[in-house]
Amino acid sequence: MSTKRNNPETIAIHGGDYKSDPATNAVAVPIYRTTSYQFNNTEHAANLFALKEFGNIYTRIMNPTNDVLEKRVAALEGGLSCVTVSSGQTASSFAILNVAQAGDNIVSSTDLYGGTVSLFTHTLSKLGIEIRYADPSDPKNFEKMVDDKTRAFYGETLPNPYLRVFPIKEVSDIGRKYNIPLIMDNTASPVICKPIEHGAAIVIHSLTKYIGGHGTAVAGSIVDSGNFDWTADPKRQPLFNEPDASYGGVIWGKAVPELTGANVPFAVRARVCLLRDLGSALAPDNAFAIIQGLETVALRMKQHCENAEKVVNFLKKHKEVTKVIYSTEHNKPIADRAKKYLKGGYGPMVGIELKGGIEAGKTFIESLKMFYHVANIGDVRSLAIHPASTTHSQLNEKELAATGVTQSYVRLCIGIEHVDDIIEDLNQALNKSSKGKLRAVS
Repeated sequence: MSTKRNNPETIAIHGGDYKSDPATNAVAVPIYRTTSYQFNNTEHAANLFALKEFGNIYTRIMNPTNDVLEKRVAALEGGLSCVTVSSGQTASSFAILNVAQAGDNIVSSTDLYGGTVSLFTHTLSKLGIEIRYADPSDPKNFEKMVDDKTRAFYGETLPNPYLRVFPIKEVSDIGRKYNIPLIMDNTASPVICKPIEHGAAIVIHSLTKYIGGHGTAVAGSIVDSGNFDWTADPKRQPLFNEPDASYGGVIWGKAVPELTGANVPFAVRARVCLLRDLGSALAPDNAFAIIQGLETVALRMKQHCENAEKVVNFLKKHKEVTKVIYSTEHNKPIADRAKKYLKGGYGPMVGIELKGGIEAGKTFIESLKMFYHVANIGDVRSLAIHPASTTHSQLNEKELAATGVTQSYVRLCIGIEHVDDIIEDLNQALNKSSKGKLRAVS
């Protein structure tokens, strides 16, 4: 297919130039359920292992099914290369471990998914990597925390559950001054936001969520934009400028562009070092499942966002709701970012706080009939959960406040059902939540 494909609806179906299986002419991407691949001869095998040429070696590192998914996700984000991994948490972990080692630090937004906070604050700290938290309401807070050991900035486009859109260009511009890449988690806003267009160097996803959409497979991805110069300041990015003993002294920042003709050392190093050593590979069966969802993500995101905006208008008028949290419902500077960075919709997630606090919240969730009470986000179904007692329960009160979670906060993921049915279910549950409020008073 030779026509230009800049539109997400087309990229999601045709991205990566896959037309049919070369062996069978099958149109659907096959599941290559194999661990290993036959080498043509001893020279071919040696060249693959020496990275003198690229090809399939072992499914822990690469797989033909995964390759189609990787090419489509890279194209969807406007990047040059993508590495798929076993989950979104793995994508977050690898993105940090690919730039930082013991003694280094990362400056991260405070507005994060609770699981990422736990990963950063507890697990990575045990590995000697310091995470410094900056309030993104003022992008200059990132610059204040930079020192000689700062290796990357990190943020979420549409952070769950705070729903304050991240200042992508502002923080990216600061990073470029110091040769610090911006890593963006774009899980909650595929299609409607393109962080690379605003300067992000790396984009990660939990493919489990909106790109998959069906809630049947766990997967993650790391997209290398190709727009960051990893060799401009060797002291700032040592992992890309110092010899890697595990690959015969290769210097990734120089070797990868020379070998591939593309500036994607981040993606290559993540694949051949981290996937090789840590083994968090995406199973080809799960890659196949995510491909099925990816084909319709552009259409689904339109419906998610359209429904969410109508739900927000309904909730703002309901007597049992004291506060609505949505990307456009913050104070003006923050709300303006939603209009600047989100195109084609302001996001699929909505937060609410109820008059009766935590008891009203419990009654509300237990009264929902169509909404599912589950921990994930991004299904075609409408979902609801109380983060303080579930997804963010490992955080202390200070950490909860930093991520925008109160005891009365309820997170809603608005699905693609008919909006009248969504609102009807919310209305009847909200009306019952007042009973929870009365129990709390008594």
